[in-house]
Amino acid sequence: MYILLAIIVLAALYAVFVYNGLVRARQVAEEAWSGIDVQLKRRADLIPNLVETVKGYAGHERQTLEEVVELRNKAQAVPAGDVAARGQVEGLLSQALGRVIALAEAYPDLKANTNFLELQRSLEGVEGEIQMSRRYYNGAARDLNVKVESFPNNLIAGPFGFVKKAYFEVTNEADRAVPTVKF
Repeated sequence: MYILLAIIVLAALYAVFVYNGLVRARQVAEEAWSGIDVQLKRRADLIPNLVETVKGYAGHERQTLEEVVELRNKAQAVPAGDVAARGQVEGLLSQALGRVIALAEAYPDLKANTNFLELQRSLEGVEGEIQMSRRYYNGAARDLNVKVESFPNNLIAGPFGFVKKAYFEVTNEADRAVPTVKF
């Protein structure tokens, strides 16, 4: 009787331990995603200033500038939890921003403009922060996913609604390519 009671108590303690570990992993992943979201918001806030600065020098590059603004708006409209969709739109936005930055090569006055240079530096800094945040989030998502899928954790994860997190990654090979700029 005592042995059976001890086994039940140990099983319950183990379930609590696993459940708490899953909660901890989920919270770390959500906190990591908020870090990405903050950096993406910083980048989105820089884009209008960058576009306005470039417009003054490269007004006939309207299509490129409009594409950047359109992609920024699409990125802002992606539902909060849709990591895969956000990653896809953000990849396209990064590619379009690369083309805008490359415009500076064709416009020496723009390349020398203090506002443009400062915006470019800020954008480069934000891009670096996005990369670091993305790596942190993907590591947190990986840890949660391992816990959710591992036996015997999966016996507790499933009934309590713990699910795998999507990775924040570039899924389209074209998005990974270095943008080509032709004048």
